[in-house]
Amino acid sequence: MKFLIQRVTDASVTVEGKVIGEIGKGFFVLIGVCDTDTKEIADKMIKKLLGLRIFADAEGKTNLDIASVGGNLLLVSQFTLYANCKKGNRPSFIKSGSPAHAEELYDYIVEQCKVLGHDGMKVETGSFGADMSCKLTNDGPFTIDLDSDELQ
Repeated sequence: MKFLIQRVTDASVTVEGKVIGEIGKGFFVLIGVCDTDTKEIADKMIKKLLGLRIFADAEGKTNLDIASVGGNLLLVSQFTLYANCKKGNRPSFIKSGSPAHAEELYDYIVEQCKVLGHDGMKVETGSFGADMSCKLTNDGPFTIDLDSDELQ
């Protein structure tokens, strides 16, 4: 499982000209799922996501987590995080999870973030499998590539 986490001042997702999800300060997270991923792996990724201390404290050090700053989440499914570009110029996506499996885990991640997030945390989403337009202001810029294969 892969999360591409961007610390943002604002972010939104639009489908067919209509904004379907938007947040202010928080994390814009692209989520990639492969067929070997499980809810247990998702739980570890969610715990790491919500615990990341990448917001500035009063001294300007990245020392605060999303709850400490009252931040929000915008979660977007993104199968292209599993693109393989080793051969030729056209990426292969065979490592991406099947749509049914990926959607099940994506929905699970969204629900768990709603349950485990801080009081008042807004958890917004894209639309699984839709053609989406994403806008964001990356704060920093600050981007973390979180891969479940690299977690303990």
